[in-house]
Amino acid sequence: FDGIVVTAAATNIPEALLTQLKPGGRMVIPVGPQSRTQDFTLVQKHADGSLTRRVVLPVRFVPMTGGP
Repeated sequence: FDGIVVTAAATNIPEALLTQLKPGGRMVIPVGPQSRTQDFTLVQKHADGSLTRRVVLPVRFVPMTGGP
């Protein structure tokens, strides 16, 4: 994907989402424990496959649940 917007907090960024991000793509995701403030994080995937992560601001989101 060129862009991914995650609207539930994850304790860590799921590898499955990172692999779906195209080179040049961006993802925003709240990262952190459900019981505290999370970091709204911008992840960018570069042409060489490397990732850059930058915390944009503190947020409070509901936790990510379930999954396959």
